[in-house]
Amino acid sequence: MIEQAQRILKKYYGYSEFRKGQDEIIENILKGNDTFCIMPTGGGKSICYQIPALMMDGITIVISPLISLMKDQVDALHSLGIPSTFINSSIPANQVEARINGAFNGIYKIVYIAPERLESLSFSYLLNRLPISMIAIDEAHCVSQWGHDFRPSYLSITTFINQMERRPVVTAFTATATEEVKKDVVKNLSLKAANTYVLGFDRENLHFAVERGVNKLAYVKDYLNTHKSDSGIIYAATRKEVDRLFAHLLKMGFSVGKYHAGLGDTERKSTQDDFLFDNVNVIIATNAFGMGIDKSNVRFVIHYNTPKNMESYYQEAGRAGRDGARAECILLFAAGDLHIQKFLIEQTLLDEARKANEYKKLQIMADYCHTNQCLRKFILSYFGDRDIVSQCNNCSACNDDRELVDISIDAQKIFSCIVRMGERFGINLVANVLKGSNIKKIRQFGFEALSTYGLMKDMTIVEITDLINMLIAEDYLKITEGKFPTVKLKQKAIAVLKGREKIMHKVARKPVEVKTDPGLFDILKALRKNISENSGLPPYVIFHDKTLHEMCKFFPQDKKSMLSISGVGENKFEKYGEAFIDAVKKYVLENNIKTPRQETEIINPKKDKTPTHLITYELYKQSMSIDEMCNERNLKPKTIQDHLVKCFQEGFEIDWDRFIPENTEDLILKAINETGAARLKPIKDILPEEIEYMAIKAVICKHF
Repeated sequence: MIEQAQRILKKYYGYSEFRKGQDEIIENILKGNDTFCIMPTGGGKSICYQIPALMMDGITIVISPLISLMKDQVDALHSLGIPSTFINSSIPANQVEARINGAFNGIYKIVYIAPERLESLSFSYLLNRLPISMIAIDEAHCVSQWGHDFRPSYLSITTFINQMERRPVVTAFTATATEEVKKDVVKNLSLKAANTYVLGFDRENLHFAVERGVNKLAYVKDYLNTHKSDSGIIYAATRKEVDRLFAHLLKMGFSVGKYHAGLGDTERKSTQDDFLFDNVNVIIATNAFGMGIDKSNVRFVIHYNTPKNMESYYQEAGRAGRDGARAECILLFAAGDLHIQKFLIEQTLLDEARKANEYKKLQIMADYCHTNQCLRKFILSYFGDRDIVSQCNNCSACNDDRELVDISIDAQKIFSCIVRMGERFGINLVANVLKGSNIKKIRQFGFEALSTYGLMKDMTIVEITDLINMLIAEDYLKITEGKFPTVKLKQKAIAVLKGREKIMHKVARKPVEVKTDPGLFDILKALRKNISENSGLPPYVIFHDKTLHEMCKFFPQDKKSMLSISGVGENKFEKYGEAFIDAVKKYVLENNIKTPRQETEIINPKKDKTPTHLITYELYKQSMSIDEMCNERNLKPKTIQDHLVKCFQEGFEIDWDRFIPENTEDLILKAINETGAARLKPIKDILPEEIEYMAIKAVICKHF
């Protein structure tokens, strides 16, 4: 059996060998056993059910959650010469029956459907006419209410299978599943004596990085400037954030598109196609974008805001580097991100138990953003993958070679303060007490009398809260679940508080930037783009970036050598092989190439300190007044005001109504209309004396 499977692998897919575990899974399916497979994104799970589908006598039904996923998969199968089709809400009823009849008459071997279709008795009746030998369930985590993307329609799958006259082999596939979700998948899909294959969650080609306290817009601008030809995705938490970031980057001249559920179907489809066909380099999107996007040459994924849980983060980050080549996954963290996610959790209709579970998962994301340990190890440990080394040497934590600093004394100050406050308050209030802030809540509880009040006055609020979050991430402190979490000591902290143990700490740095000589790769990429436009297929369906890179390494100049390139099968060679051979030959001749040549330039960007206006913005987000921010930072009111204006100009959200006294806005607008908005003093001169400059600046920013 497996020998035949290998021949199919080479003939259709162009690969000489299976990836780790694929052959075992395929053999198990061909023996007629139910199978549950967990393997990382880009690990080749589609091959695990597509090859058995070609070897079995009947039809394979693939249940997939998104329309875009079905179309991409079917387009890719057609390019390989594999007969397949899809049935979803995008096609009319007469075509549904025609495609079912086509499958019945042997025209198609694989049929993709949405789970919602199984809720229709008439559609289930049509399907039951087919000689179905296998049902493959993609994104199987959707069947669990404890998963990150629960779909109630997935629960109808088992009902449909149980009603079939002859039960086919049932297979389930996912890239992310905790122990709890694994049990739910086996139970809710009624998998019979299922053989479960966990091929690990690791994606070795992905470089993970967390950046805290950076100017996010400036960071993204700099990053895109140094990765101008790369495809990437930037995820933001809300539609408003997507729109704002898109407008900024488009104005700066970057090749960007935007995608969220608030856009019309036509605009979303157009944006997605532009990205797939390399007409735009970067998509800015909410989490509504990505599932089922098989674009293999995504070189980076940037999270502009912290996601709600690790499952979502790893799935979204995993859309980078599906071709196996190096890619970067960067998370830009700010404390305000957690407030956004908490708000979104509160707006859901989940019951209290599930809300509590969501808060718990959000805290794990906060821990990830503050941990000192290897980021890859943190992620893999979350998914229960324990067979990992302590350092991956491919993340911002492992690559940080700066000297560790002993922070035991600062940790003792924090632990002591939490104890003296009765372990009943949140991170921000603890930080304000240690800072010695003069805010109302401290006076309300009399915390200014504590011995720990002002004990860390030389540090900023942001620095103190970052330190507390790190101690939570490293398991010295715990945070209670719920909308208003409080911080408490764990047993591990007692030894430090009593001076028996020390805590070492270091700060992560930016990942290195790698540039490669474009050379032949750009020529082949342009050729691929030209073929893409003529054939109506996305470029990555023709050949992956990894395949083009291998051509650049080995310079194939005949059919035999081209077929030895990973990703070049017989069908693809017949369609595109000669064109790429001609391009390689021409390049070799013109450049007098004898042997492969590779050059890599590594640049280590310097670590920038947090800009001063962003420190002020963090205080603003804690609802401090102008006076409180002045006291906190020992700065003049005008400086604080200018910081907020600068943040606003850079795209940060400011609620200007906070700074406009009641019943003064119309008066200020009238004065501005008389004098113009270019200078503040003429406006101030014609207004009542009690109206301050900050109110004028706020009105100008709000309206002009």
